[in-house]
Amino acid sequence: MPPPGLPNNLGLEEVHSYSSGSGDWLPEAEIRYYTNVFVVQDDKLLLGYKKRGLGIHKYNGFGGKVEAEESTLDAASRELKEEAGITAPLVHAGTLLFVVPGEMWAHIDIFRADDYTGTVTESDEMRPEWFPATDIPFDNMWESDRYWLPLLLSKQHFCARADFNRDGQKHIPMKWWIGTAAEAVSQSN
Repeated sequence: MPPPGLPNNLGLEEVHSYSSGSGDWLPEAEIRYYTNVFVVQDDKLLLGYKKRGLGIHKYNGFGGKVEAEESTLDAASRELKEEAGITAPLVHAGTLLFVVPGEMWAHIDIFRADDYTGTVTESDEMRPEWFPATDIPFDNMWESDRYWLPLLLSKQHFCARADFNRDGQKHIPMKWWIGTAAEAVSQSN
């Protein structure tokens, strides 16, 4: 059974559960919707080095907040264009619920693209960089990424929750759960 905040009707095939601590899942809070896009081409993954904001100095996909009256797909397309200068046919790959005590929950719809148009360009927020799929910089990414990103690369649809504690600007992983779905789960929002 998925942890609180994730749908119960996932048709899960396999569940991966990781914990660096014990205890209950963090209590429910208001949800804010975000997106994250990963471009995969020729066994390489396009990541962005975050230059400012949440996750500064980490590699991540391209994305951000979903604006009012915007679908998660529209937001993902907009953010990819703003942060990497490209457009791509996006496919919903999974959902990540990112939880920090005392903060809004971040519901992140994760998208994958296997092709793109335009020229990959650095923005004021992200510096794009290609990595071989066999040499992803997990030590300089969010701690739970090493568990769900291989699912994205293998085109396994997933649903995940990651609970973190905050120490100043640093997020410390507490507990996370990842399930793979038999079929793509319809995206939220």
